[in-house]
Amino acid sequence: MKKFLLTTAFGFLCLSENAFSQQIQWPKEQILLFTSQWKGERFPDGRPRVSDDLVKRLANISLEEAWGVLRNEGYNNQFEAGWQIIHPEKPLAGRVVTAQYMPTRPDIDKPIREKGKAEGRLGSPNSWPIDLLQNGDVYVADGYGKIIDGTLIGDNLGNSIYAKSKTGVVFDAGVRDLEGLEEIDGFVGFVRGYDPSYIKDVMLTSINAPIRIGRATVMPGDLVLGKKEGVIFIPAYLAEKVIITSEFVALKDGFGHQRLREGKYTPGQIDQAWTEEIKKDFLQWIKDNPSKVPMSKAELDAYMKERNW
Repeated sequence: MKKFLLTTAFGFLCLSENAFSQQIQWPKEQILLFTSQWKGERFPDGRPRVSDDLVKRLANISLEEAWGVLRNEGYNNQFEAGWQIIHPEKPLAGRVVTAQYMPTRPDIDKPIREKGKAEGRLGSPNSWPIDLLQNGDVYVADGYGKIIDGTLIGDNLGNSIYAKSKTGVVFDAGVRDLEGLEEIDGFVGFVRGYDPSYIKDVMLTSINAPIRIGRATVMPGDLVLGKKEGVIFIPAYLAEKVIITSEFVALKDGFGHQRLREGKYTPGQIDQAWTEEIKKDFLQWIKDNPSKVPMSKAELDAYMKERNW
């Protein structure tokens, strides 16, 4: 029997002359292809697994600095603003698990639900991505901006998400039970709005496929950093570069601000290329303030050796 593969918005369709089978979750081979520049560890489903250390450090970097590094690498569509934020005082940082939703169309929704049942998935489809979450993951969903009847979670699913991931969500959609979600200490949510309605006329079309969040393109395994300004999505293979570069800029800024307050240098001296005298002072300042250095000595030495700082 002849068969061929067709990539669709909701994964791979394996077509034959008489029937098809649909995989809700994107095939591992596709994730490997789209993230081929990542050379590190992966989850069993193929998602890049950026180290726990880098994920932890991500929360402390400047969103603007991360954006600058990405722009220099040619990534111009990785930031999105305009959110309602649950716990805006806390940063959101983690590895992305993606989900895509569309307005319900019965002839598509029915086989998706049947396939999910056959795969042993329980509950409503908006809970299926939650089953995949691991510690440090962030559930990121394209809900096409729907708020009324587009509430992807309430406080029950929110508690499940936080229990598994210890992070939060980014939803181009709505949520319900805001008061209950706010009671989850540590849960951070970037959503389009709040509404008391239940989810209705919304269907899940893919898990861990590329999605669009506003003007940003997102891949499973990306790192996401969310702060008051908005959210930024970082390709896994650039995570280390983005984080170390941002940390180094923060170190320079910390040194420069201190020396300006002390009156040791003028703004003109700090804002232009540093002299050898200032560089030596900076290196001594780093030695005198080890608690302010987030990267390892090897990472710091490699950065300064490879770049004209």
